[in-house]
Amino acid sequence: MNITVVCDVLGLENNGTSIAAMNLIRSLKAKGHKVKVICPDSFRRDEEGFYIVPTMSFGDFINAYVEKNGVVIAKCDENIMREAIRGADVVHIMLPFLLGHKARVIANEMNIPITAGFHCQAENLTCHLFMMDARFANHMVYKLFYSVLYKYCDAVHYPAEFIKNVFEYEIQQKTNGYVISNGVRDIFKRSPQEKPNNFKDKFVILFAGRISKEKNQKILIDAASVSRHKDIIQLIFAGSGPIEQQLKEYAGQMLPCQPVFGFLSQDELVKTINYSDLYVHPAKIEIEAISCLEAITCGLTPVIADSPRSATRFFAMSEKNLFKYDDACDLSSKIDYWIENPEERKKCGEAYCDYAKIYARDYCMDKMEEMLQTAANLKSRVNS
Repeated sequence: MNITVVCDVLGLENNGTSIAAMNLIRSLKAKGHKVKVICPDSFRRDEEGFYIVPTMSFGDFINAYVEKNGVVIAKCDENIMREAIRGADVVHIMLPFLLGHKARVIANEMNIPITAGFHCQAENLTCHLFMMDARFANHMVYKLFYSVLYKYCDAVHYPAEFIKNVFEYEIQQKTNGYVISNGVRDIFKRSPQEKPNNFKDKFVILFAGRISKEKNQKILIDAASVSRHKDIIQLIFAGSGPIEQQLKEYAGQMLPCQPVFGFLSQDELVKTINYSDLYVHPAKIEIEAISCLEAITCGLTPVIADSPRSATRFFAMSEKNLFKYDDACDLSSKIDYWIENPEERKKCGEAYCDYAKIYARDYCMDKMEEMLQTAANLKSRVNS
């Protein structure tokens, strides 16, 4: 197949959407498909198959805010986009933003089948407008997503059944939805590591992902601060994001052991997971949370927020793996339980290793290929 992948946001692989996009691109290329990628990342200009569009500029203040969030905003260049889309058997769009919308228009004009991924919850946008909990605002964002992209798609990829149900409820429409995990790379596997010397006497709790409001990392700091074992708890926040400095300052006031913040390479993350004692995922808003899947694939016992707006809660194998999402005391009690029951924690981690096998990347990418092939077959039927 000739496949064009459209990425309003790509950049470094430090967030779930970028990881999902690069997983798909690499897998399709490895299977022998010809893949063209439209994105705004100038550092990829010399990479084969990448078509680079310019970026938006909104003035110093807004540009600084966007940069703080670790993204750039793509600007459509119709000539570049037409060149990348022409001759495609199917166009796969990662996000319902400016590039995605324009790619949909061009693909429709060229009678090329369209598929799209659902990688953005409404709250991922409304949180920047201080309206994350505004029901009507989130509803209108979903309606907008549908009107600019998803109503025109021959297939929609949902990383979890949860977000498919949310979206179809909000738009009061059925979509041709395929529920397929974004998949966990095979480098993530159980491989126990020695803790660094400065953590030898610590109980290490890991979170991996963007440091942002909707991920709710503050509740983890609060929980550690009231734990019976707060003097030995070492938090690691493997990621970066807009509220990183704010959290650092807050943790400095609350905790005897200062957390470690910072983006980790893939190899560093695998090593860190394998010497950590517990994984906590406190996000209120989450479509899937590949970072949580990566942790449990390595056999790390998780404690997950039970937020009704997060799909990650469905990874919990028991009540001991869940906490009330806005309750620091409840999270603290779960942390204390796992600290005080190391043998049960070990058995739980082993059970998660088996559970996570269904999320293997190769299996998931095979399913994505099948979805794209089914959509591409529509083109041959139209042209026959």
